[in-house]
Amino acid sequence: MKFADEFKNAVTPRAALLVIGVLALQLLFIASYVGALHDPKPKDVPFGVVAPSPAAAQQTEQRLAKLPGSPLDPRVVADERTARQQIMDRKIDGALVIDPRGSTDTLLVASGGGTVLASALESLATKVDGAEKRTVNPVDVAPASSHDFDGLSAFYLVVGWCVGGYLCASIMSISAGSRPTSPQRAAIRLGAMALVSIVGGIGGSWIIGDTILGALPGSFWGLAGLGALVTFAVGAITLALEELTGIVGIGLAVLLIVVAGNPSAGGAFPLPMLPPFWQAIGPWLPPGAGTWTARSIAYFQGNDVTRSLLVLSGWAVLGVVVTLLVPSVRERHDAGETGSTGNGSTHVGVAS
Repeated sequence: MKFADEFKNAVTPRAALLVIGVLALQLLFIASYVGALHDPKPKDVPFGVVAPSPAAAQQTEQRLAKLPGSPLDPRVVADERTARQQIMDRKIDGALVIDPRGSTDTLLVASGGGTVLASALESLATKVDGAEKRTVNPVDVAPASSHDFDGLSAFYLVVGWCVGGYLCASIMSISAGSRPTSPQRAAIRLGAMALVSIVGGIGGSWIIGDTILGALPGSFWGLAGLGALVTFAVGAITLALEELTGIVGIGLAVLLIVVAGNPSAGGAFPLPMLPPFWQAIGPWLPPGAGTWTARSIAYFQGNDVTRSLLVLSGWAVLGVVVTLLVPSVRERHDAGETGSTGNGSTHVGVAS
């Protein structure tokens, strides 16, 4: 009986529920990462075709569209210059330029968008041209930095900003104990989160840039601003989840950012190489939106970042609104209950 009492004290029902939640996160982590990354294959990769005549271009497009497994989503492009520009605009990930005067075609790729995808396109084009007794000459339109192995630096930079966001928000909430948050305290936490985000954004850009590691080219202030937005968006949504669910909100933030967001971010394998579910959710979560924008800033002249910046801003605004709104509603509710109780007591006293 003594052991049973000790067990109940050691493992309270609340602790048991939290342990079950952690176990669920553990299993979801395994399922998400392995599910997304265990068998990467290119699927419907936006791919340009340039040929000397419309008939030849259409014929090549149809041949590529019929490849087993549908690895490419080919479309005819007017000329090589247009194909290069579309790659820089991130509308396509590669292009095959057919040379009518010889047997060597040019394959345009962009390793800055992910070296694994560029290599996969080269292997695929080599196989396709080989069947026609032709060869391929790969040309990297937006090459990854020599210090950016496999194009992963942008992804890890964004992961670091995300970790800073939810850890900082979690620490601020945990340190306050079980005290309910007031609207003023919530605003102060958001202000502190904004300050941390600015410092973290500048610090991350400084570390990864030419001053220290030289891992990523691109605008220092562009990356710093991105880092501040990513960190604040993740921190604000973590604070919001904590306001809604208490300590469980930390686990929900981990589920959203780490379990769902990181494997779908297009870091280790760009989005066209991920399974459909992860490919669909990746651009709408902070790690994916941040990784896409960081690569655009570093390698694609800052092109095609509007949607990703809107996604990050949307998470930030949602986090701020919920973080401020929930304490205000709670405070008004508590004030209403107190006023109702007080009126009842006065009425009883007068009646007696």
